Amino acid sequence: MSKYALTVTCQSRRGIVAAIANYLADHGCNITDSAQFDDKETGSFFMRISFETDTDVALEVLSKEFVEPATTFNMDYEFHDEAVKMKVVIMVSRFGHCLNDLLYRWRIGALPIDIVAVISNHMDYQKVVVNNDIPFHCIKVTKENKPEAEAKIMSVVEEAGADLIVLARYMQILSDQMCQKMSGKIINIHHSFLPSFKGANPYKQAFQRGVKLIGATSHYVTADLDEGPIIEQDTVRVTHAQSPDDYVSLGRDVESQVLARAIHAHIHRRVFLNGNKTVVFPASPGSYASERMG
Repeated sequence: MSKYALTVTCQSRRGIVAAIANYLADHGCNITDSAQFDDKETGSFFMRISFETDTDVALEVLSKEFVEPATTFNMDYEFHDEAVKMKVVIMVSRFGHCLNDLLYRWRIGALPIDIVAVISNHMDYQKVVVNNDIPFHCIKVTKENKPEAEAKIMSVVEEAGADLIVLARYMQILSDQMCQKMSGKIINIHHSFLPSFKGANPYKQAFQRGVKLIGATSHYVTADLDEGPIIEQDTVRVTHAQSPDDYVSLGRDVESQVLARAIHAHIHRRVFLNGNKTVVFPASPGSYASERMG
């Protein structure tokens, strides 16, 4: 039994769902999960369908023959084989909590991705990466060599055939050119104090201001620093009795969880760009992601 997913984006019109359902039924496919959203403000329609088939119809044939209904409704669409793992490049600097969390989830099968490389501007995590049989690339970045460094980064990404870059606390700002080239394919994580607490020691700043909630935000990277479309967020409550170090520890935990959930949603094609926002469909019942990946 082959399991596939279909993602569709188009302008909202009557008959879209019926056309898709009829097409899949006519090709011997059984829909197992379906989610849709009609944005009344923009008139945009978003849909994700999981389906299975025990026929010998190839995914390429399904995609090719879908041209007729897709043309009728002017759809942007993609068919995906759910058995194929997305190739991912992880980038990290000197904070390793997100990297270590992702490696653990990947190793136990909780995050079904193919980590094809880890890139860092420091050597701190070379051993842990290599011990997991993953290629490690140290690419130093300075003001003087930034264009050359990014060219090397993109060379690693392209040669590995990666579909996604994850910035797991990578502390370098990417150029506008790279952000545009990989639009919708770079996911970042940061503490949710931005833009309120910018600069060094954001958790210390939060402590000094007596905040009661700290959290994290995962988003797609754009040319506007830390202002890309948000995929996932979460918070944790803190009290006056906790120290700045407690804030840091709790912050690292929530950052790791939020980043993992954002990646999980992306690799299962549940995230759709919608202007400056995203449409994120919930995981189907029984999916590991529905357990919040804590």
